[in-house]
Amino acid sequence: MLIKNIFKSKKTVISFEIFPPKKDNSIDTIYDTIDALKDLKPDFISVTYGAGGSTRDKTIEIASIIKNKYYIESLAHLTCIALTEDRLKAFLNEVNRNNINNIMALRGDLPADTSENLLNFSSYHYASDLVKYIKTNSNLGVGGACYPEGHFECKSVEDDVENLKIKVNNGADFLITQLFFDTDRFYDFKDLAVKNGINVPVSAGIMPVTNAKQIQRMISLSGASVPSKLSRILAKYENNPAALKEAGIAYATEQIIDLLSWGVDGIHIYTMNRPEICRKLIQNISSIRETLATAK
Repeated sequence: MLIKNIFKSKKTVISFEIFPPKKDNSIDTIYDTIDALKDLKPDFISVTYGAGGSTRDKTIEIASIIKNKYYIESLAHLTCIALTEDRLKAFLNEVNRNNINNIMALRGDLPADTSENLLNFSSYHYASDLVKYIKTNSNLGVGGACYPEGHFECKSVEDDVENLKIKVNNGADFLITQLFFDTDRFYDFKDLAVKNGINVPVSAGIMPVTNAKQIQRMISLSGASVPSKLSRILAKYENNPAALKEAGIAYATEQIIDLLSWGVDGIHIYTMNRPEICRKLIQNISSIRETLATAK
């Protein structure tokens, strides 16, 4: 099923993101994660794609398992880095062979210890180029990334939305945001996107703060701002892992409730392959989710 049709049929789409095991680890380790998530009944699960395509084969294999064994719609990530037209054709053929209907088209991050020359080796320099090729040469659904506070390489949110418009005009069916912690930034971004004619569904990307070092790294990579409320949580509980986990889940729950009350198209939870945290979040909104399921 095309994910764009899931958005059409539901008040709010709930989805999860997982990542393949590290290169030297068995793919079997991912089964525990999927097993622990399946009964939460996500509308789809996305599978990331390692820097420079380092987990390409595992991405397709896991997306296939999700779709064909667990009967949950899957979204296979694909990045431009080191991607030639021949490699893209091979990827699309493999996706079709595995009954995968949706791709998340991304520019992607350069692998560590490599130069930008690797990007020059690619046939596709921007996600919008990748979106255009896939939509022109297949019947697949295509998602794209968006950045409520602007991509770190862009001068402003306004410039970033102009680039996003190209991606949508090239055929992106829906968008998923980078993680953010300030919901007001998301609302401002959504208003700006609509004013610029971007009307495809947008899922809000939520990552619970449960590990101080991990979240500091994610903030440094993404440039996401940290509201004073979250700063106090990090300062107060950074040396108490159990307390930080509890407070982080509570903060993410508040974000989700606010977004659902606002009428967001979707919630996309970055699970970090920790299903117990995702489970707690979904339990915290169980009654709200039931209400959404019956809303017209």
